[in-house]
Amino acid sequence: MSHSLSRTLRSLAGIAAIALLALSLPALAGIGKVMDRPDARAFIAEMVSQQGFDAGQLEALFDKVELRQDIVDLMTRPAEGKPWKDYRKIFMTERRIEGGKKFCADNAHWLGRAEEVYGVPPEIITALIGVETHYGSIIGRHRVIDALSTLAFAYPPRARFFRSELAQFLILARDEGWDPLEPKGSYAGAMGWGQFIPSSYRSYTVDFDDDKHRDLWNSIPDIVGSIAYYLKKHGWRQGDLIAATARVQGSGYKELLQEGLKPATPFSALASHGVQPDIQARDDARLLFMEMDAENGPEYWLGFDNFYVITRYNHSHRYALVVTQLANAIRGSCLKLEQRDASFVD
Repeated sequence: MSHSLSRTLRSLAGIAAIALLALSLPALAGIGKVMDRPDARAFIAEMVSQQGFDAGQLEALFDKVELRQDIVDLMTRPAEGKPWKDYRKIFMTERRIEGGKKFCADNAHWLGRAEEVYGVPPEIITALIGVETHYGSIIGRHRVIDALSTLAFAYPPRARFFRSELAQFLILARDEGWDPLEPKGSYAGAMGWGQFIPSSYRSYTVDFDDDKHRDLWNSIPDIVGSIAYYLKKHGWRQGDLIAATARVQGSGYKELLQEGLKPATPFSALASHGVQPDIQARDDARLLFMEMDAENGPEYWLGFDNFYVITRYNHSHRYALVVTQLANAIRGSCLKLEQRDASFVD
């Protein structure tokens, strides 16, 4: 065999190998078909018997759904699992702060109306949008039905929850007249600028601009109003404290650290545990005492009832604290600042 022929054959073999790899990439991204799973077929049967869906239409729909390994991988390493010093850096950037100031100024009317109707400050609404989607610039690239189906049928730790959300999504799509294959969102199936999961979209989205249509992708009024309504329905109290810093002496403060998110420590108990708060509150006010691993050593924070309400949006004290801090950084550009007392301390 000549050297030129040998080189030609090796070249052709290399091209063939690359072609085969390219053809295999979609398969590598997937982890099977929905309709091959007995639990998926049981789910379809439930949707038919309990919600009045057509079996044939659902089977045809799920034939087009992809179960994706990348979604499972993302679910196992959420940003909220990072240490506070690393997590904070993601969101407390100059670009995000300036974006929040601009959003607050540009949407003053709707933010003001939301505060009047629901009692939620403009900077909190704005900060939530900033943390969730960088003011609508990152709303998710995954088809919602792929994400929810993957987590419902290929992620056992939370399969029950996501199976329920998948059902809510199908009902939502039917009610809103959506093609279920079109909406895109996060790897967890959250949608729009405010990243509402389907059950929240159905329960808490409001038609704030009165156009007879609820839209968390394209309507700023609906986005702003829905976030405010969500927080109000979860217990937001206008003018109440959110969070504050504290200092500690000794080691007695460690007894106040708790695993749960709901405030349980009376404000009056802080002094006896060596905690000196940087804000005053009622003695019977309940709080969550937190130790955060900051860049220059531990930071100590107090989270009050409104702080807990923010964790209803995302069950993480890191999340609620970064929303609070971002809100504090942008609040000078938001509405009616002179009429509002400080609700937290840097």
